[in-house]
Amino acid sequence: MKILHINSYFSTSRFYKHFFDNQIDQNVDIDAFVPVSKSFETEMDFGEYTSVSRCYNSFDRYSYFLKQYKILKAVQSSYHINSYDVIHAHSLFTNGYIAYKLSRKYNIPYIVAVRNTDVNRFFKKMYHLRGIGIEILKNAQKVIFLSEPYKQLIINNYVPKHLKKLFLQKSHVIPNGIDDFWFHNRPINLKNIGSDVINLLYVGDINENKNLLTTVNAIKLLNRIGMEAKYTIVGKVRDKSIFNKLVKEPFVEYVQPIPKEKLISVYRKNDIFVMPSIRETFGLVYAEAMSQGIPVIYSRGQGFDGQFEDGKVGYSVDSKNEKEIANKISIIKKNYINFSENCVNNVSRFSWKTISKMYINLYYSVLRKK
Repeated sequence: MKILHINSYFSTSRFYKHFFDNQIDQNVDIDAFVPVSKSFETEMDFGEYTSVSRCYNSFDRYSYFLKQYKILKAVQSSYHINSYDVIHAHSLFTNGYIAYKLSRKYNIPYIVAVRNTDVNRFFKKMYHLRGIGIEILKNAQKVIFLSEPYKQLIINNYVPKHLKKLFLQKSHVIPNGIDDFWFHNRPINLKNIGSDVINLLYVGDINENKNLLTTVNAIKLLNRIGMEAKYTIVGKVRDKSIFNKLVKEPFVEYVQPIPKEKLISVYRKNDIFVMPSIRETFGLVYAEAMSQGIPVIYSRGQGFDGQFEDGKVGYSVDSKNEKEIANKISIIKKNYINFSENCVNNVSRFSWKTISKMYINLYYSVLRKK
């Protein structure tokens, strides 16, 4: 079985290498085509199976079809397309269009993933491209969503009524995975929360979307009712105005970005991971926290919601409701050890080995008949 991956996001998302390497380990013959701008520079090791193609100019992104034409021309000149059994497009509009065109020309089945950008940029704002998005989905053999809420959002809001049943039948929810480092370093003994201070944690970029100031307001509510809470924030400062408001709070400790070998000790020093993002495709940090026995609070209707039954490894919340966030923190604290055990016992679903097997089964289910 030979798979052609089309993945423009591999240029900025290093975690895809774990996915591709696992497919190699499971004896799948793959090539990964990564279209990027001519100005793109990196020192990242993409693997010998990857072709990074500097095939368009940065201003081409203003013309969707011109950019797609250049990418399509480049991929066809890079590979013998007819040699592939399945094409895997790692996004709907940017990569899926290429898979759609190749499938029509070479009669090769394709599966396509729907990402945050597809939902919140293309479908939501680029009305003129919605039709091509539906066409790509309609002709795909399988459609992959990172979360159940995003699947429901697309099908309920953008898919024509007569196609909903078809789309539901071929749609699958498969999460992203986390580095094996987190599985190899799961804690042997789980802690319980003491009666004094509860330590809350956030890891990620500091920007408006991550909604850290609402978490701060939730902490103030907890402190008012006598539950002392501290808040550790680890990540890059993307919005200085938000950062300046955060560090003014006496209960906030800021830590600059650190490698996973040091980050693991930060996870273990804290009790609950809180990230009520406004928008979130998935959020690998939720799974990283779970691997260390840390319960998680996540946004209702966004990427991580639906991965588990609410109340199993943490809780979903209204991202703008500080009262609900404070309440869920309080509930987790009262039954902490059960939440912590559930986190460690269920995090294996985010193993790249497990996820790769799921995709390989999908490939076999749509395999081209030769």
